[in-house]
Amino acid sequence: MFLTITTTGTPEHPATDLGFLLHKHPGKAQAFSTSYGTAHVLYPEADDQRCTAALLLEVDTVALVRRSKGKGRGGAPDAALAQYVNDRPYAASSLLAVALSGVFSSALRGVCHARPELPARPRPLRIEVPALPARGGPALVQRLFAPLGWAVTAEPVALDAEFPEWGDSRYVRLVLESEATTLAQALRHLYVLLPVLDDAKHYWVAPDEVDKLLRAGEGWLPEHPEQKLITSRYLSRRWSLTRQAMERLELVRLAETDDSGVEELDNAVAAETETEEKPTPLAVQRRDAIVAALHECGAARVLDLGCGQGQLVQALLRDARFTEIVGVDVSVRALTIAARRLKLDRMGERQAARVTLRQGSLVYTDKQLKGYDAAVLSEVIEHLDLPRLPALEYAVFGAARPRTVLVTTPNVEYNVRWEALPAGHARHGDHRFEWTREQFGQWAHTVAGRHGYDVEFRPVGPDDPEVGPPTQMAVFTLTTTRDSRDNEKEAKAA
Repeated sequence: MFLTITTTGTPEHPATDLGFLLHKHPGKAQAFSTSYGTAHVLYPEADDQRCTAALLLEVDTVALVRRSKGKGRGGAPDAALAQYVNDRPYAASSLLAVALSGVFSSALRGVCHARPELPARPRPLRIEVPALPARGGPALVQRLFAPLGWAVTAEPVALDAEFPEWGDSRYVRLVLESEATTLAQALRHLYVLLPVLDDAKHYWVAPDEVDKLLRAGEGWLPEHPEQKLITSRYLSRRWSLTRQAMERLELVRLAETDDSGVEELDNAVAAETETEEKPTPLAVQRRDAIVAALHECGAARVLDLGCGQGQLVQALLRDARFTEIVGVDVSVRALTIAARRLKLDRMGERQAARVTLRQGSLVYTDKQLKGYDAAVLSEVIEHLDLPRLPALEYAVFGAARPRTVLVTTPNVEYNVRWEALPAGHARHGDHRFEWTREQFGQWAHTVAGRHGYDVEFRPVGPDDPEVGPPTQMAVFTLTTTRDSRDNEKEAKAA
């Protein structure tokens, strides 16, 4: 990534004043370590008439993936490779914006202790970004920068200069020129608008991003004609944060119109009078749906297969209708946490007789799991590699054969409704797959037909008319009995 800032000067106001403003000496080349690589600051030219400062950011793509903590896993088959092979080392993006704020932090705030009069003085500036991703094309670049007083040149970069018939890429060469702006204003424009044009952020967009946006947008964002687009894209289209930012920007605009302070206008309701109810977490809705389904089928002896840290086991123990509950998980650590959660060491004798925690793999048959009324696989199947799924199917439906089996799994179609989940990313880094409703239905019907079950489907969570519920649940009910010869045949096939 590369960006240059050029200014011209006079004998009274030499161009090398840029070094004071940036707090970087024109006679040195300096390097700064960042979380995602190394930022270099150098001056290709520096004299009284003309001075250019260059920021070169060398991105460490491996460090970038490691800091993402596996959030890109899942989705398209090439998602893992795309984490390493992409445009991040070459094209300006939120990475460059973060480097600007870190390397030129004092200039961004308009602070210069050595020459306090310099930051407020407008100066001629030319900013060039050789490769800038522009989702919206040159027209959007104009709409974003022109209202801020910049003369904008946004030249599309061809996909391949030798094959002009292929057309233009989504990148532009950007040149901004102004005769009357301060360096602090220019840097704040870049800090906000570079990630807006890229329309993607490499880091988690937390609520404090609203404060960052308002600080960098002070003096120009409240009146910008593309305020809504800028706010939405900067906050990664998280509608709750966007709404919060828009409301605060409107307060700023009204306060400026009324010549009063924002706090004077925003005092209609005291903070302690807030009565909005918090939504029920999806995990709680999922457990409630499972318990309700178990009640419907009249189950008393229940297997929680892949019980994890024991949340469902704990919920079942509160209901006296469940006389025997067995939690099974391959992870000893998860079972240890579950035992602590349930307080097994302090549990009364009668209550302790109702619950058992066992280590076991769900892809192997276990005779001790036969004869139960119901088995629950809650958010389990998506953690298995697809080639191992048939083994789990046989172990549960073919060998254990409870009267009822409940399976819940994420509905990948609903992922577009999660504000903080980037497009194409799985909900959890360990998910090997996430299915659409159609894919889940096909799998469930195949399993049911193969093992003598009926199956019906139920939504868990808000059932969106376009993309369905966040969690999908299949309720399998045993309809036929199988003799030992059938089971042996299926075991060999598996």
